[in-house]
Amino acid sequence: MAQAEIHLISDGKLPLSQFIEKAAAVHSLLDFIHLREKHRSARELLAAAESMLKAGIPAAKLIINDRIDVALAAGAVGVQLAWHSLDPAAARMLAPRLRLGRSIHSPEEAAEAAAQGADYCLFGHVYPSASKPGQPERGLEMLAEAVRYSRVPVIAIGGIEPDHAARIIKNGAAGIAVMSGICGAADPLSAAKAYRASIQAI
Repeated sequence: MAQAEIHLISDGKLPLSQFIEKAAAVHSLLDFIHLREKHRSARELLAAAESMLKAGIPAAKLIINDRIDVALAAGAVGVQLAWHSLDPAAARMLAPRLRLGRSIHSPEEAAEAAAQGADYCLFGHVYPSASKPGQPERGLEMLAEAVRYSRVPVIAIGGIEPDHAARIIKNGAAGIAVMSGICGAADPLSAAKAYRASIQAI
């Protein structure tokens, strides 16, 4: 069984310079780092991606949210497609070499994303999440159902703490994605180590 992945996703709240500093400090403990800044222009995103690369974050770990053009320009490994983005089949035609992720919220969307050629799905939110205030969590049962519906790996996101990892992976997820658990931590490096240790213990 492959080692479960850990994805770090920017929350759009930290100044980019602070996120880049935190990401650079912890990237050795992570598999992928997503630049998810919905309010930023393409030019700003490209500048941030280039700063991440200069800070030592490998292009093979860098995923850009939504913007295929920025991902290609930066030489990133992949793009994360939101519900409003191009579907994976259309994105594949534009960027056949990019690793394509698709954000999903139901088992049916998992099946559709896989059928359209996504390389993986990002399913959430599993637990109550500060980034989704007032929205009920989807829970482990729906996560497990999404995994059954999907022919590609499913990464869980939403309110995930280190002690959740075992339950998430036992329900079939191929990994976890974290935002505030690392970005909002007083000591991001210690937080990243805790997530990595929780994955390795499974």
